[in-house]
Amino acid sequence: MSIASEAAIQRILEGPKGPKIGAFFDFDGTLIDGFSAAAYFTDRIKGGHMGAKEIVDTLKLARKKDLSDDEFAEIIGDGIMEWAGQSEEELRNLWSRLWFDKVAPNMFPEMWKVIQAHKRMGHTIAVASSATPYQIEPIAAEYGIEHILATQPRIRNGKLTGGIIGKPLWGQGKANAVKAFAKDKKITLSKSYGYANGDEDIAFLQSVGCPSAVQPKPKLEALAIESEWPILRFPPRKRGPAKAMARTVGAYAAMGATFLAGLGYAKATGETRKAVDFITAMSSDAAFAVLGVKAKVINREGLNAHRPCVFLLNHQSKFDMFVMMHLVRTEFTGAAKIEARKVPGFGRFMEMADVAFLDRSNSNKAIDALKPAVDRLKKGLSLCIAPEGTRSWTPKLGPFKKGPFHLAMQAGVPVVPVVIRNAGEIMGRNDQTMRSGTIHVAILDPIDVSDWTESNMVERIAEVRQKFVDTLENWPEEEEKA
Repeated sequence: MSIASEAAIQRILEGPKGPKIGAFFDFDGTLIDGFSAAAYFTDRIKGGHMGAKEIVDTLKLARKKDLSDDEFAEIIGDGIMEWAGQSEEELRNLWSRLWFDKVAPNMFPEMWKVIQAHKRMGHTIAVASSATPYQIEPIAAEYGIEHILATQPRIRNGKLTGGIIGKPLWGQGKANAVKAFAKDKKITLSKSYGYANGDEDIAFLQSVGCPSAVQPKPKLEALAIESEWPILRFPPRKRGPAKAMARTVGAYAAMGATFLAGLGYAKATGETRKAVDFITAMSSDAAFAVLGVKAKVINREGLNAHRPCVFLLNHQSKFDMFVMMHLVRTEFTGAAKIEARKVPGFGRFMEMADVAFLDRSNSNKAIDALKPAVDRLKKGLSLCIAPEGTRSWTPKLGPFKKGPFHLAMQAGVPVVPVVIRNAGEIMGRNDQTMRSGTIHVAILDPIDVSDWTESNMVERIAEVRQKFVDTLENWPEEEEKA
């Protein structure tokens, strides 16, 4: 039975709690769209390190629908043989680079939410994969997963030998590894959860009491239907659907038309601020309509009750900017990297909107660049800014910087936290395509910073950040209709 991730989460939250319940996740095709090894082979081909015969042989095996245990062992064995003589540090550096360049953009955000549900229930969570630990470690760190069950390369004197310890975690090998881990950790497998996509994962899924097929291959899908296992399906991440790509083009076109209309109004009347407010509100509304995006907002009235203010938002996606334009609508500005000033069209709009451009290569210049933003706040203009400073791969929060809070203190205005739950599902960190969906936003109570000092700022900022964490982990139930 096909279910949405929300139903899978509800199933988890209604089940048993505690560390004796395991949650085991396959990696390739389950936590990410596609296969991490593809990034490695592409990297080798581009670097001229893979000959024509090796490419042909690899493609032949990759195209086979059913790999035998021996064939898979040959593939992974050949791959690990290429690493012979390298240190673990070198391999970790390689896969860290491939993770950020190629793999991370393909994460399924829906699976992040499933993992968070297991965390809330105190379950013991592990990634169980035929891949090597070096491939899995970046996503385990991103998701906060402690345990990794993987194909283990053999190490001698700090270097990889080119061999593996035991057998690859493929087919029955993965099921055996999960059973051994469960025995060691005293986990009750009959009440535990498993998530996987491949036909080779059937033995693994049959070893747990609560299996789920994720983006299943044909044989696994047939078994899941017959056994009445939940089937989870998600929109592709490697490339946006054609409909989403068309809607993205349409959204930018609608925003561009609104910008031109606002620019014409500004030239005709000289009322730049009114033009900016028109562009901000109308262009975001048009983009939402074309994309098929709706917003469910908790405490929407909090957006206007305490202006001017510094709106603080958690930052996962370029779409966050459109969300804030849609919500705040008028009488606000923002801060951006100085490079954004050069973006055709949009850079001009940001200049019209009195955006503070930050040169992060020079701290003194950054301070000077923020002075106009303080002036705008004192004159009644609010400011939208992300205290994390950079986009994250998941809704997991990064550290908060002091800058936004210094602005509020200098201007004598409160900060208003704006918690955005799922912008990454609409547009991931490095995506160029925007998808349809519903954005969930919670406006928290304003925070007075008038009594903040340098001596207590770190502690106070940590308290504000914790409000974001608590809201993301325990989302309020009352939401307005989209």
